[in-house]
Amino acid sequence: MGLPWRIAIDGPAASGKSTLGQRLAAPPGYLYVDTGVMYRAVTWAALRRGVPIADEAALTGLAETLDLDIAPPTVQDGRLYTVRVDGEDVTWDLRRPEVDAAVSQVSAYPGVRRALTRRQRQIGLRGRVVMVGRDIGTVVLPEADLKIYLDARLETRAWRRYQELQARGADVPFEAVLETMRQRDALDQGREVAPLRPAPDAVVLDTTALDIEGVFQKVLDLIAARCRETSHVAG
Repeated sequence: MGLPWRIAIDGPAASGKSTLGQRLAAPPGYLYVDTGVMYRAVTWAALRRGVPIADEAALTGLAETLDLDIAPPTVQDGRLYTVRVDGEDVTWDLRRPEVDAAVSQVSAYPGVRRALTRRQRQIGLRGRVVMVGRDIGTVVLPEADLKIYLDARLETRAWRRYQELQARGADVPFEAVLETMRQRDALDQGREVAPLRPAPDAVVLDTTALDIEGVFQKVLDLIAARCRETSHVAG
């Protein structure tokens, strides 16, 4: 069973997008791109450099010029990729609570989105790609052959993120994680530019009661069914 040429996966935080995308991109020759880490990298760099999060012009300039590299995992510590900013490995720093709290505001800026969307489209249009984010199927790669939108209850997603932070030794109360995620959902869904929503032709999957294996199998079944339909039409 071959994968579609371009796959777009969207959804809110901690819905399972990154893990699913990585699994689907496992076949040789396929590229996995988590576009959300680009916005996180800009946010992290702004916080590190003292650039005010409220300064849209400065954040746009940073997004246009940031030395940002995303590569396959270089360390076997559970990461799905390695992110470097100015040559520094910041992969896990991008998941810190202060980045969580600010990334939706940064990603809402039209200038930042334009700068990063250009980079993302250049990658996606090459094909043989699984691209993950919040506006891939609607804005970045509307040409995608398969569009998936993952969702889950807010409390479930917050608990997943809380466990992830605990596993890395971060001492953050669950209530704080829940509130940050609630605020982020509101910002992502309410922004004027490329709000978080399923593409009209996306397949929506609720992952609340599913583990990653369950989600992965559902998507494989979906791809297999589409392959059968295509073969039937061609025949």
